[in-house]
Amino acid sequence: MRIILLGAPGAGKGTVAELLTARYGIRQISTGDILRSAVAAGTGPGLEAAGFMKRGDLVPDELILAIMEKRLQEEDCRTGFILDGFPRTIGQAESLKKMLAALSMNIDAVVNLEVPEDVIIRRLTSRRTCSNRDCQAIYNIYTKPSKKEGVCDKCGSPTVQRDDETEEAIRQRLVTYAEKTAPLIDYYRNDPAFMSVPSLKPEPVIEAIAARVGQ
Repeated sequence: MRIILLGAPGAGKGTVAELLTARYGIRQISTGDILRSAVAAGTGPGLEAAGFMKRGDLVPDELILAIMEKRLQEEDCRTGFILDGFPRTIGQAESLKKMLAALSMNIDAVVNLEVPEDVIIRRLTSRRTCSNRDCQAIYNIYTKPSKKEGVCDKCGSPTVQRDDETEEAIRQRLVTYAEKTAPLIDYYRNDPAFMSVPSLKPEPVIEAIAARVGQ
């Protein structure tokens, strides 16, 4: 099973991906993860990506695609994968389509997670993240609070609100999403694999995907 998850920041892509991974045993693949892994492994593309990242520059699409192509052919992706947060632009989507065709891979579902803006803002402003870089556990003061307020359950470090999860920052992120990433919905809309699902709770999303792919 191969799935692409679309949706604004805070739409629940991470939660849905986690549940799909548990249910079907498929891998969640994010751009950040594969870049960090390639850099840590010291591969040619990884070292090239590291140069861009150290300078604070965006890693070019062609380099991301080269790293992703290698990642999707690894053994743990043989039974399927979930692309979380990629593609982000129509250009990336077109390049991804060509790459998958060359690998004889089909996408079973392109899932757009629908969430009202006020819900997104509530979700993200209530997130708290462990300040320990080796932990980074995520909590929510409403739905998944730490046992002791302001303290990580896993390592005991302080939990903090990230700078990009204040209301002002989130509204700006949503503007950027509307300008650059939301057009992907129209790009995929006529694809037979496309589906748009309300994402107020993750469980109905999982069942809708299961019904679509017949598993």
